[in-house]
Amino acid sequence: MSVLTKEQIERLRNASYKIVGKHKHSAVKLCTWLKKSIRTGGKKFCYKQKFYGIACHRCLQMTPALPFCTLSCLFCWRDTRINNPKWINGYDKAEALVEEAIHAQKALLTGLGGVEHSEKHLKEAFEPKHAAISLDGEPCLYPEISQLIEAFSTKGFTTFLVTNGTLPEVLEKISLPTQLYVSMSSCDEEMFKKINRPLLSGLWEKYLETLELLPSLSTRRVIRLTLYKLNAKSPEKYAKLILKAEPDFIEVKAAMAVGFARIQNRFKYEDMLKHDEIKSFSERIADLTSYNIIDEKKDSRVVLLSKKKDAKLKF
Repeated sequence: MSVLTKEQIERLRNASYKIVGKHKHSAVKLCTWLKKSIRTGGKKFCYKQKFYGIACHRCLQMTPALPFCTLSCLFCWRDTRINNPKWINGYDKAEALVEEAIHAQKALLTGLGGVEHSEKHLKEAFEPKHAAISLDGEPCLYPEISQLIEAFSTKGFTTFLVTNGTLPEVLEKISLPTQLYVSMSSCDEEMFKKINRPLLSGLWEKYLETLELLPSLSTRRVIRLTLYKLNAKSPEKYAKLILKAEPDFIEVKAAMAVGFARIQNRFKYEDMLKHDEIKSFSERIADLTSYNIIDEKKDSRVVLLSKKKDAKLKF
């Protein structure tokens, strides 16, 4: 029933993934910042908490499409050897998947009780309120992505959906999340083929369709630039794409040499950009788009831009 082999499942489990569902196409993993927040009593937290006001220790990070993605990006921290560009085999129903994901999150959190931690934050973490539908793969390939968002929403969750933008036909029809991220890590087709390594033909054109669709979607929309030494160039080309999409926010973030990107020697520490380099690139984007830099988080090497200087970021 699973697309994953026993060896792949074991490798993912060793990397602290909790595989959920009988078809084994979904997983939950505790975010590093969630663990830091619990251990420090909320003194350390992720940039999404700083920018948008979510409580990162109550965030459930999951994917419904672990072995499925249309791209095989060089900088991706996931294991890109596990990659099917089209859905194969069956799938788990969305409502059951949400229940299993919450159960998996609690099982993973149980292990944190044996280390130094804040009792208050750990207790709150057992009642997650935010779903980050990202983690691995391309979630829009999951046949019930719309129902998944609805199922989380019914339980009172806010939802962040992260997509690589190659499935505009899905984004056009789904129930929209609280916040929609479209990744941007190439500024033209040549770079897209070199860095994002599409697994199907015509995906750059599909990506451009998504950018054209984005202004019509009634939710908070974010373009996230993920940059390192190979793609942090031609800010005027990025600006042109951003203006096409008209996002509410732009995040300019450094790609990090972690996980399988480093293990598989696709991305080295020396390829990473420092925060001042990210800030400098963000300033060029601001100049070219008339967006405003409104926040930054140096330890995450990320800068936030908005159309409005006084943008209200909290949910």
